[in-house]
Amino acid sequence: MKLSTRLTILLMVITALVALAVGTFAVSASSRAQYATLDDSINAVAASGEGHPLTALTNALNLVQQDNLDLTLDVVDPTGAVTQISSSEIPLTVKPTLANVKSSLGSIRTAANLPGFRFRSLPVGGGAYLVIAGSTATIAGHVHQVVIRTVLVGLLAALLIGVLARLAMAGELATIRRLITFATEVAEGDLDDPVPPATGSSDVRELQRALEHMVRSLRATIDAEKRSAVAMQRFIGDASHELRTPLTVITGYAELLAGGQADEEQRQRALERVRKEVARMDVLVADLLFLAEVAEVRGRGETLINASEVVSGAAHDFAIDHPERDVEVNVGEGVTVKGRLDFFERLLNNAFANIARHTEATDPVRISLAREGARVTLDIDDGGPGMPSDAYGAAPEGFRRFDPSRSRTSGGSGLGMSIMADVAASMNGSLATSRSDLGGLRLHFDFPAGS
Repeated sequence: MKLSTRLTILLMVITALVALAVGTFAVSASSRAQYATLDDSINAVAASGEGHPLTALTNALNLVQQDNLDLTLDVVDPTGAVTQISSSEIPLTVKPTLANVKSSLGSIRTAANLPGFRFRSLPVGGGAYLVIAGSTATIAGHVHQVVIRTVLVGLLAALLIGVLARLAMAGELATIRRLITFATEVAEGDLDDPVPPATGSSDVRELQRALEHMVRSLRATIDAEKRSAVAMQRFIGDASHELRTPLTVITGYAELLAGGQADEEQRQRALERVRKEVARMDVLVADLLFLAEVAEVRGRGETLINASEVVSGAAHDFAIDHPERDVEVNVGEGVTVKGRLDFFERLLNNAFANIARHTEATDPVRISLAREGARVTLDIDDGGPGMPSDAYGAAPEGFRRFDPSRSRTSGGSGLGMSIMADVAASMNGSLATSRSDLGGLRLHFDFPAGS
């Protein structure tokens, strides 16, 4: 059963119960009032004759006729004989007994042998008694009519409430049905249509906003998975291509050595080449594992890094290792970033290793670290040949060589830029490349300040 149907039925049942409760109270109050009126009439007639046995019958008859009271007056003699001296519209056809008379002296009673009547008796002299009886049939009929009206009014009220509830919920139910249809289409893979608008109660609007947020997140997740799948396929293809070259070289020299026809010089040259290719594969695999580690542990193990101290130390070491270079260091004091210290050191090592590999031994280098508001910038400039003009600003990708003229031997694995970009991203930062005013490449890193 639908929620709307259950709510409508619930409202109708509650309305019917409330109407029944109100009707029951009204019927009860009305019946008590009518019984009280009947009892007052009986007691008034009895009071007119109390204390005056000889005139009690005359007084009672006069009061009934004078006030036009709908009461029956019966006289019961000591032998139990009954004489009816006044009859009501609904007469008392069953004769009261002496037991009825004695039980009702001084108060109003009902009896099983006198159904539908309330009565009271009083002595009228000579051992006789006057029985004053009033029919309750009219009251019972009135109560029956009130009960029927109450039931009908309750049913009509419940039906009216049900109709009004359906009309009040019609707009929201239509919106919910549209949202259900849209959610079903999304589940079947249709993510192009916009989320239907919602009007009405805040609950329905919140449902629409939650569904809209879910769809946006789902679209973003699917887009990210598609991009990740494309990048992974490209990465696997590049990695397999890069690994195939050293494996081919190793296989060729291994076959040469296994043939036994190479002289000593050829054997030494083959072994040296094999050693270099194995070392290159070792570096390549290590870089791949490091990239995987950066992606896996992102956001974990972060600490506050004294970037000023780390950058100054790395720049000092680079200057000592390359005394022929002009190394300019501009590092602000107290600059901190948040991240993993070993990753940040690897970023600097890769940057300086790229300079050492791709620039001349005398090309100048400039390292600048500064805090600008809530951001920290790190610029590493060199005076080398730089990159092709169309390569600047491009997002680094795995195995991408910005200069096609560089050989694999001199150019390394091609993962250096990717490692720096991924480490920067793991620190909620970024890497951008541009031409340096020294003539070569500028690596511009941007990080949020650590404190």
